[in-house]
Amino acid sequence: MHLYIGNKNYSSWSLRPWLLMTQLGIDFSETRLRIDFAEGSSFKKTMLALAPTGRVPLLIDEDFAVWDSLAIAEYLAERFPDKGVWPAGRLLRARARSLCAEMHSGFGALRERCPMNIEASLPKVGERALREWPAVIADVRRIDEMWSGQLAESGGPFLFGAFGAVDAFYAPVCARIATYGLPVGASSRAYLERLFALPAMQRWCEAARAEREFLLEDEPYRQP
Repeated sequence: MHLYIGNKNYSSWSLRPWLLMTQLGIDFSETRLRIDFAEGSSFKKTMLALAPTGRVPLLIDEDFAVWDSLAIAEYLAERFPDKGVWPAGRLLRARARSLCAEMHSGFGALRERCPMNIEASLPKVGERALREWPAVIADVRRIDEMWSGQLAESGGPFLFGAFGAVDAFYAPVCARIATYGLPVGASSRAYLERLFALPAMQRWCEAARAEREFLLEDEPYRQP
């Protein structure tokens, strides 16, 4: 299997399947591309030759393309049923899928005002986001309540006990909370620290810090 991803410092969508596959021990190779959505860019040409969306992440398996992080997670669950992509039990799987879908389609204010930027430390930007955009506060509160409630129900250390797709989907949120100094409770903070301690997450973050590729569209709050 081969996974196409974008910049590790910025591409939250790419982080999800990469982290899931790496941490669960699913073997794959990867191609990292500098994100550039301009028509005719090398990024667009490469991705459009593989799938009609022209975006990352994209998984190729047996010459078959699977795009979108949620579709990739579902594909991996079917391809590797013993790896624990989803929790055991019908109701738990349904809840896990619900939380992934909420992440997949929601939290727009947090995404817009606090884009993922692993190498940076931007607490002042976080303070401004919380001060000026109430929707960011609402997003952070919902995430904090979700995490603390699910951890209490499962007993941890991850949202459904063992690491799985849900944790991979919320890894970019953990990165945002760390970068922008966003306030969460003790249970959520401990969860964030456990996720950052994962060997796979550490590998991703080390690579992100080493990229040194400034993308202005992902950093509207500062200049190179």
